[in-house]
Amino acid sequence: MSYSHTISPQNISFSDLQKTLQSDAQLVLSDESKNKIKRSREYLDRKLAASSEPIYGINTGFGSLYNKNIPKDQLEKLQENLVLSHACGMGPESPQEIVKLMLFLKIQSLAYGYSGVQTETVERLVSMFNKNILPRVYEMGSLGASGDLAPLAHLSLPLIGMGEVHFQNKNYTSAEVLKQMGWEKLHLKSKEGLALLNGTQFMSSYGVWCLIHSQRLLKLANIIAALSLDGFDGRIEPFDENVHRIRPHRGQIKVAAEIKRLLTGSEIIIQNKKHVQDPYSFRCIPQVHGASDDAVQFATQTFLTEINSVTDNPNVFSEEDKIISAGNFHGQPLALALDFLAIAMAEIGSISERRTYQLISGARDLPNYLVANPGINSGLMIPQYTAASLVSQNKQLCTPASVDSIVSSNGQEDHVSMGANAATKAYRVVNNIYSILAIELMTAAQALQFRKPLKTSPVLEKFIDTFRTQVSFIESDRLLHDDLIGAEKFLKEFNIEV
Repeated sequence: MSYSHTISPQNISFSDLQKTLQSDAQLVLSDESKNKIKRSREYLDRKLAASSEPIYGINTGFGSLYNKNIPKDQLEKLQENLVLSHACGMGPESPQEIVKLMLFLKIQSLAYGYSGVQTETVERLVSMFNKNILPRVYEMGSLGASGDLAPLAHLSLPLIGMGEVHFQNKNYTSAEVLKQMGWEKLHLKSKEGLALLNGTQFMSSYGVWCLIHSQRLLKLANIIAALSLDGFDGRIEPFDENVHRIRPHRGQIKVAAEIKRLLTGSEIIIQNKKHVQDPYSFRCIPQVHGASDDAVQFATQTFLTEINSVTDNPNVFSEEDKIISAGNFHGQPLALALDFLAIAMAEIGSISERRTYQLISGARDLPNYLVANPGINSGLMIPQYTAASLVSQNKQLCTPASVDSIVSSNGQEDHVSMGANAATKAYRVVNNIYSILAIELMTAAQALQFRKPLKTSPVLEKFIDTFRTQVSFIESDRLLHDDLIGAEKFLKEFNIEV
């Protein structure tokens, strides 16, 4: 049975978004939203009929051309020209799951009824989502202010029969799919092109994806860190609640308690230790993982506000009899949150790689590179190189985009957020964390084998048993790329219930 979600002016959650990304999910525009959209459009039509007063982007040019008045008989052409001229995306294509999120978030933003669009326009976007007709959108082109102009232009091209789409696992021209669906191209009325292009849905979609996966990765990082702690024969004392009670950061307290819970019943953690202290990458798991958890929570709140907002321009306030040109399209809140998120998740990868390094170092009665016969076998030497490469790339990707700006539109748009670049960088960082944690998981599982007959906790033993159905113990050298891919696939698909 397919999942159905009703688009309404009420707030949406990340859970709503995750459910609607199911391949068979269907959207329905609520009567409340239809009425709000209709009232906004009717008000705008009356306003234009009654007055020739210039209203930015509705009967004027755009950007620095705001002082060019457009005759009433050319207002439709103005909006179509806007979509065509702004579809200047370049670089790699955005993933289809990101584009589907863009469609959802654009529909939600328009559904609040402050944008002056036709109901038919929003209904067509809903139909595209429901039929899984996904426009081809490109990574490069948005400055993160005036909205995500170029990406959203590509998202909007199919409405007027232009551009290309993914449909039924193939690429088609939009004109071909419109014909196949029996749909006419839409005739955009005044303001509509601007409403479609002004907005933060490109940045928001990448950010939502990154946050959904970051929340998952934080849970996985704690599980894998607990495995590594036992694999390294580490100490449990740094996770004592008394330590964290006197430095009560929320994330730190949460992670310490989680590691203790995961290791409850471990035979390894309770054995007498020869060493009195562990390296920071083990001892400071609560402080590092916890700080990243706190940063992710901050970014989550920022994006929840954003995806439940109206971010186009001008805003149409029919009840107040106001049309206001302002700056809700500016991506600064998102740019800062995305840069913070990327840094926070990069640190999860950084400390993970250090634990991997410690485990293969030959310390604490473990064999060099975690293989029985080092020398003839290189064991897990090179996966650590790969992790180090990924960690260093993340460091490079964490140079903040939000501190950058560049003048555009002949000086009219003189400060931009660069939030789109922050978004695509964060996306790469988060994907890299799956790979880095996959390498630590392989390493920790290998180390625990050398602790036998002692066992880790029942919860973690079950986790390792499940992992071993995907990646077996490494007796001697073999093609490890396949194991790395298998471990990463396991992390992406594992049902986190431990």
